[in-house]
Amino acid sequence: MLENKIRTPEEVEAYLRELKEWIAGEEETEAEEMSAFFTKRLARYEDVHLGNWGELYAHIADFFDGGLETLLDIGCGTGLELEAVYRRFPEAAVTGIDLSGDMLAKAREKFAGRGFRGIEADYFAHPFPVGAFDAALSFETLHHFSYEKKGQIYEKLFQTLKNGGYYIECDYVACCQEEEDLCRERLARARKRSALPEDVFLHIDTPLTLEHQVELMERAGFRVRVLHQNEGTVVFRADKAQKGRRGVS
Repeated sequence: MLENKIRTPEEVEAYLRELKEWIAGEEETEAEEMSAFFTKRLARYEDVHLGNWGELYAHIADFFDGGLETLLDIGCGTGLELEAVYRRFPEAAVTGIDLSGDMLAKAREKFAGRGFRGIEADYFAHPFPVGAFDAALSFETLHHFSYEKKGQIYEKLFQTLKNGGYYIECDYVACCQEEEDLCRERLARARKRSALPEDVFLHIDTPLTLEHQVELMERAGFRVRVLHQNEGTVVFRADKAQKGRRGVS
């Protein structure tokens, strides 16, 4: 069973101190384009992610309701989170979207014979069918994007879910406003130094606070609950509801 762990004020202080030291050490490192970053690290991607979130990958399907038939997974990578989904829902039809064609190739190979469809695309730009999915999922992908971009994707996810559908998000959140600001400012400096085009996603973490995450999901029309928290990693459930019927627990 997954256990919750909330940082104490002393732990937050120590974490911020370490984060500032790390950011200072990374200041001259050239930022990489998002897809290229992950493709370059494909050989060790799964080991790194399982080392950080192995328990959550193993249990993510526990947060879904029974009877799941259709699922949209944005930023699916090699499909680590889908291994648990297919163990629990072997007949599920899953649409996975990712920027990296190399990662999707690995996911397609892994889930050959399953109902998996991989789409190589930017999930902010790729059109989602309206009212098509029982549920949607993202696992450690949205912390790479800004407040504005997250607001856009939550609107799209709300529209693509069936009435009564829901969205599960497992992601890294900022411990406080100071961390959110530090990461946003780091991205701005990296963008200024980068020779890459302005419309290219840079692999720089920009997590939002838990409160800002909830705010954006609610603004899209979702009713939001926090299902699990282990320090900076949080699992949210956002249920599709009519706008105006909002709440967090």
